[in-house]
Amino acid sequence: MPTMGALHDGHASLVRRAVESGKPVVVSIFVNPTQFGPHEDFDKYPRTLDADLAMLEALGVAATYCPAVEDLYPEGLEASRETARNLALPAVATTPLLEDRCRPGHLAGVALVVGRLFDQTRPRFAYFGEKDYQQLRSMEECVAADRARFGDLEIVRCATLRERDGLAMSSRNRYLSTEQRAQSLALSRALQSAHMSFRPADAEQMMRDQLAQSGLEIEYAVVRDATTLLDTTTFNAPTRALIAAKLGSVRLIDNVAFPARDPTRSKCPFAALFGFGTPTG
Repeated sequence: MPTMGALHDGHASLVRRAVESGKPVVVSIFVNPTQFGPHEDFDKYPRTLDADLAMLEALGVAATYCPAVEDLYPEGLEASRETARNLALPAVATTPLLEDRCRPGHLAGVALVVGRLFDQTRPRFAYFGEKDYQQLRSMEECVAADRARFGDLEIVRCATLRERDGLAMSSRNRYLSTEQRAQSLALSRALQSAHMSFRPADAEQMMRDQLAQSGLEIEYAVVRDATTLLDTTTFNAPTRALIAAKLGSVRLIDNVAFPARDPTRSKCPFAALFGFGTPTG
């Protein structure tokens, strides 16, 4: 399981699921420089190695791999960044205009480092959380497209773990002030409000309104096809509502799955599933 450390209960839930498989579990900890842009928080990214190792030992991890930069990028960091820029990425990483637009080069850096971690550790299964959904879909496509390299490796999806108040767990949550922590709940509320709509366009507007009312700087708040992450005009197939927004310098992302909806139904498509009432929009 590849991680950047600063582990929390969300990571622990992935590890527990892997341990439950009965197979030896290896977790990597590496803050990857090639996935950070020039004005992002690489230097400030939390590094809590001692606490991380203690958590993983308690969870029953067989080994923790903590490579140095030169272990993964022996050609040098600048040459590695150039390699990342030239990677042939799947369409889901380059066309949705989500993370690929907001963080140019980020998904290429992830694909580069995760591919090299897979090369070095040769896992049979790799566990990824759904919170970074475009990243998850990108790695699924990268692995499927290069079986000669990755063999029968299977990407295992793991549900997003949330705080009791609904905020998706993230290593960056520790940077939120008390006031920002209260504001951050607008993300989960916006995703819940999106369930109330019959049309993706209405759901998107509802999310944007909720986020703006809470003072968040919106990067995107969209409903997309769950497989391609491209625009969709109906809920007839599985979709994902995805949000990226900032509170000061802290960038938060979240998403939720919408199951396919029977277009002949007259009631709110997700009311029974989520306990919501009459839709608006």
